[in-house]
Amino acid sequence: EFAAEVCRTLRPGGFAAVHAAVRDAYSFDSFLELFNCFELIRTREINSVDSSPVLEILMKKKNKNPNFEIKTLISGNFVKKCSVKGYKREIVENAEALIEEEPLKPWIILKKIVKNIKYLTSLVDISFKNRYVYVDVGARSYGSSIGSWFRKQYPKQNRTFEVYAIEADKSFHEDYREKRGVTLLPYAAWVRNETLFFEITRDPIKNVMMRGRGMGRINPVQTSSSHMGDKDKIQGFDFAEWLMSTVTKRDFVVVKMDVEGTEFHLIPRLIQTGAICLIDELFLECHYNRWQRCCPGQRSAKYHKTYSQCLDLFTSLRNYGVLVHQWW
Repeated sequence: EFAAEVCRTLRPGGFAAVHAAVRDAYSFDSFLELFNCFELIRTREINSVDSSPVLEILMKKKNKNPNFEIKTLISGNFVKKCSVKGYKREIVENAEALIEEEPLKPWIILKKIVKNIKYLTSLVDISFKNRYVYVDVGARSYGSSIGSWFRKQYPKQNRTFEVYAIEADKSFHEDYREKRGVTLLPYAAWVRNETLFFEITRDPIKNVMMRGRGMGRINPVQTSSSHMGDKDKIQGFDFAEWLMSTVTKRDFVVVKMDVEGTEFHLIPRLIQTGAICLIDELFLECHYNRWQRCCPGQRSAKYHKTYSQCLDLFTSLRNYGVLVHQWW
């Protein structure tokens, strides 16, 4: 609010000097994003009244409309303005190593890797952000990850986050009715706005939902598959477009994505539109033909991607400068 007021009241060509306790390159860039109507003139380190070091930042107000960039994001030109800065690549280099060898028991790996995750908020200062947003794509029930992990374990630096739960399976919607501070989007994250078919695995004999309720896949067209029982019509929406209309580069955005194989469609769309640059930290579950817990020596027939392809996806994201963590 302070930055917006300074931007509103100071005339074009005017100067502003601000003293800020900027601790790292990430917080410095976040500070400049808040004052997006200014251009940086110079900085110097000085001592504050209590002798602690602070950064004196001198800026000059731009002549162009500060809202111009935001308008171009929505018009589809964001990809031209989406560039990964050097400090983000340094953050990625300091992240935990990717698991290169396919786990033999993937159903127990999460408990082990959660302890090794190097959260962004443990590496940088997120004080100079306008909003704090958590988006759970494929949220399932509230207790699946929002209540059990994000609310309890994710380090937030005492910030209050806006929470969005994106879940197409209507069997989970009632769970969010009385959850305060959570906005439910009862749709499927997709690459465009269209009607989709949501597949739920059921017991073919008893015709009841099998263990793993809600672990359904979405398809743009209806298919005839022998191991799929139900295909419900659901509404899909362009997740990348929604993200660009909901948050800006001035916000701190954390995304967890568990979309039953649709990540191989959503991630390229996020990169193509440039919306990927709006995500500060990504927790991604990649679905592949993993070993089955029930049947030793057998792989799941539900997914056709391999672990190698998932590893390539994580590697390409990190090479691009995205702080992505493997999720299970």
